[in-house]
Amino acid sequence: MSYSNLLYKTNDGLATITINRPKKLNALNQETIAELHKAFKKADDDDAVKVIIVTGSGEKAFVAGADISEFADYSVSQGQELSAKGHATLFDFVEHLSTPVIAAVNGFALGGGLELAMAAHFRTASDTAKMGLPEVSLGVIPGYGGTQRLPELVGKGRAMEMIMTAGMIDATQALQYGLVNHVTELGELMEFTEKIARKIMKNSSVAIASAINAINAGFEEGENGYETEITEFGKCFGTADFKEGTSAFLEKRKANFPGQ
Repeated sequence: MSYSNLLYKTNDGLATITINRPKKLNALNQETIAELHKAFKKADDDDAVKVIIVTGSGEKAFVAGADISEFADYSVSQGQELSAKGHATLFDFVEHLSTPVIAAVNGFALGGGLELAMAAHFRTASDTAKMGLPEVSLGVIPGYGGTQRLPELVGKGRAMEMIMTAGMIDATQALQYGLVNHVTELGELMEFTEKIARKIMKNSSVAIASAINAINAGFEEGENGYETEITEFGKCFGTADFKEGTSAFLEKRKANFPGQ
């Protein structure tokens, strides 16, 4: 599968998706969103892929927002359709993937870029990263989950301030806020993130998928996270990974999970 705006590679169970529009600071247009959906789906459908890393090309930007020229003349109904389609195609889609997704934020993550990073299961960042949701400075609000995921990650008050001021925070603030898990030098970001991915890959991919589902349920309207946890916990007992994991523990050896 070829892409116009992405680079896609796999290496020993790790898929790396790189948004590659450097002249536009990797801004998200509709074509790129559609390609991202295809790339994430391809990685999630590949049994050999255990972790996905998403990042931006170059040293300046992860994703410096949406391509405003595409929707500057939209009507109310077109704006609502744009948001709904974006949620379904990419942002909600990524959040609910069964394969872990790590966003490696290598520069500006603004607007839709920060929303994409927040849709990932967690984030690492370079010390040069800048993050923010500047939409209200354009007379609009974040439309790809920013008003919901940012408060979940940093708290309501900080999210209100970030969104209402349309300002940016640096990597140190993002780490303090809990928006990112780790900050490292730009040149070390991918190697550092890949090391975390390798740690994840040692564990049961089936159990990890169940954990993602249970954790997400606790943040979803109408879902009972505890009930989902009970269900997913029980399902694990019927898997080959559970049999291998418990056998390896009792036999004092490292588990070799079949991923089933």
